[in-house]
Amino acid sequence: MPVLLPLMLMQANFDPSGINSPYSSALPREIVDKKNEEDRKRRAEQAADAAAAAGPAVPESNEGCMLAVESDPAHSAEVARQAMNEAQGRTRVRAGLCLGAALAALDRWDEARTAFIQARDAADLEDHVSRARLGAMAGNAALGGGKPGEALSILAPAVADAKAAEDNALLASISLDRARALVALNQLDEAGTALADARNAAPGDPQVWLLSATLSRRQNKLAEAQTQIEKAAELAPQDPEVGLEAGVIAVLAGRDEAARRSWNSVVATSPNSPQAATAKGYLAQLGPEAKGHP
Repeated sequence: MPVLLPLMLMQANFDPSGINSPYSSALPREIVDKKNEEDRKRRAEQAADAAAAAGPAVPESNEGCMLAVESDPAHSAEVARQAMNEAQGRTRVRAGLCLGAALAALDRWDEARTAFIQARDAADLEDHVSRARLGAMAGNAALGGGKPGEALSILAPAVADAKAAEDNALLASISLDRARALVALNQLDEAGTALADARNAAPGDPQVWLLSATLSRRQNKLAEAQTQIEKAAELAPQDPEVGLEAGVIAVLAGRDEAARRSWNSVVATSPNSPQAATAKGYLAQLGPEAKGHP
């Protein structure tokens, strides 16, 4: 195996965009873009769910708020801020939610975090689902602003609310956010614990297993990484990110032919994808397949 290959694979752990990336330092760059898009969608879904749970408020509907944010976030922020200034009681939940979503779309992360926290604090104490979702959004805003320590402080009560609501999907999502913050702080063992919490809450989520395998691989826990990536592959056999990571783990464990099979599968199943291009680069560095002796 060429000497440069393992060095290249180990360097794939680091995202040069820094901790502003939601998955910085935890994932190879080929996974980061997809995770950013998933984060955007998840924030939108959380916003819609939280707004629906909040009931009638200003603005008139969660759907209208999210559509307005997408079309003109700057104007939406102005309208939502005015609504927030005028809102009282539970009406501050949706107003703060819309304001936070608009500010997040503008990358005004500190202001977005404040708006989401204000919305969370306006929710009823017994409305654990809304409080957990809004807390998660505030934590994501803190991560977006490069403040993982603040994110952890915000996410702690969100975990408690998700548990109180007995919402395992939400608990898993918040546990992943905690893992991201801990990785950004280079607290890798604690991040591993957070990922274990996510696996316990959502054992059928392949992304949880993929992220777990990637972190285990980064910590040189290759046996654990192998078990975790096998579970991810079982749950999402066609996912090219899973195939890429499986190959990385295999080559670092000295199983070049297994790595070759994984990367070839990425090329075969997703031939026009960025992941296939990355897999081809890995295969080129790995060199031609060994010939059997006659």
